[in-house]
Amino acid sequence: MSFIIMKIKMKFKFLCQSCGYESIQWLGRCPACRLWNSFKQEKLPNNSKKNLASKDSADIFKLKDIFIKNFSRYKTGIKEFDNMIGGGIVPGSFIFLGGQPGIGKTTLMLHMSNALSDNGVVLYISGEESLSQIKFHAERLKVVKDNIFLAAETNIKNIMGAVDRICPKFLIIDSIQTIYNPEISSIPGTVTQIKESASEFLKLAKSKNVVVFLLGHITKDGDLAGPKVLEHMVDTVLYFESERQHTYRILRAYKNRFGPTSEIGIFKMDSSGFSEILNPSLVFLEERVTNIAGSIVTVSMEGIRPILIEVQALTSRTAFGIPRKMVLGYDVNRVTIIIAVLEKTLDFSLEMQNIFINIASGIKIRETSIDLAVACAIASANLKFICPKDVIVFGEIGLAGEIRSVSFSSERLLEAEKLGFKKAIIPKGNFKNLSYKGTMDVLSSETLETSIKFLKNETY
Repeated sequence: MSFIIMKIKMKFKFLCQSCGYESIQWLGRCPACRLWNSFKQEKLPNNSKKNLASKDSADIFKLKDIFIKNFSRYKTGIKEFDNMIGGGIVPGSFIFLGGQPGIGKTTLMLHMSNALSDNGVVLYISGEESLSQIKFHAERLKVVKDNIFLAAETNIKNIMGAVDRICPKFLIIDSIQTIYNPEISSIPGTVTQIKESASEFLKLAKSKNVVVFLLGHITKDGDLAGPKVLEHMVDTVLYFESERQHTYRILRAYKNRFGPTSEIGIFKMDSSGFSEILNPSLVFLEERVTNIAGSIVTVSMEGIRPILIEVQALTSRTAFGIPRKMVLGYDVNRVTIIIAVLEKTLDFSLEMQNIFINIASGIKIRETSIDLAVACAIASANLKFICPKDVIVFGEIGLAGEIRSVSFSSERLLEAEKLGFKKAIIPKGNFKNLSYKGTMDVLSSETLETSIKFLKNETY
């Protein structure tokens, strides 16, 4: 008797756990996202090549023959959230909510579950906390609706079985990093597990019109903890921007197929959960000290909402060979450019100065319209003059020291007028076609030097 021994060769691949880049061998640094020690080995199924062509074909329609069904959005009862995503949650949408551990993702989801349960069954899947922990959390937040169901499960097959049993309209997965498919050999949280699990939830959302929320962590760099392909799969990507040590929580929409992007929702976190901040400009400026150098107010546009924020700067001579440049809430590269412009065009001596920039209240600004405020704050701190407390400034700074125009200038001025500001320094390009008809004294500035002279001498 002869035996035939078949050798099955197991195939492996190495995946970057940050961006999903594939390699046939281990690499110390990912060539795509440049992250060190991010590759892990995962098994590949030993499938033979198959012809993907089939006798069956996908249904094909002419564009003009496709009709859009009217739908009504689900209201969450949280105005800040509803406005941020375009007026409410679209049925069948696939939403990702990211943030640092402990920042309030579960708290926000429990608040929303309480409101959404009026529209149908809510199924909350917890992969990180026990049912008693979720129950204790819900009691503290006064979440008491009957239409909310809980399950502590991480196996995706068991989760799909629970979905088939109770047919929820809303499914919350807390978190995607804990979910696994038993048919895949890799551990939960790896790229393969996250991609496969997210694909199953995507099919569920689109085939059964279920709203699916995926909760997930972010890395130390503020990116999604998982493959970037996850961001492309979902309809909406929401991030908690602020640190968990801050009282205020800032939720920003980075992607939204059913509404505007770059919108923010601002909440206050306390023992009873989240409370909405309907007038963030007033809140962000309430602790402002007006009689010190290095402080000035500007207006940033977050989506279509103007928000007044305080920009603070501090300069001090370094005691070491290399001065420090620290920036909180703004792009450090832009601050470096602004410092260079101040040195080149205004002969500021900053080469041996420690420079610290802070956007008050923990908010992070990405638009370049606060360039002028950053430059004026640095000039105020360095020259030790106090900016007038009733003045706002905004504008982008070019490399030659020119002040470039920005969008929504009239909306910015109207918001500043509501909070009692009397004067504004804006780019000359915005002043030419300004539609603002309010009572503020608006001054146009063509260069950074002119703006600083306005503030320093108060010549209006």
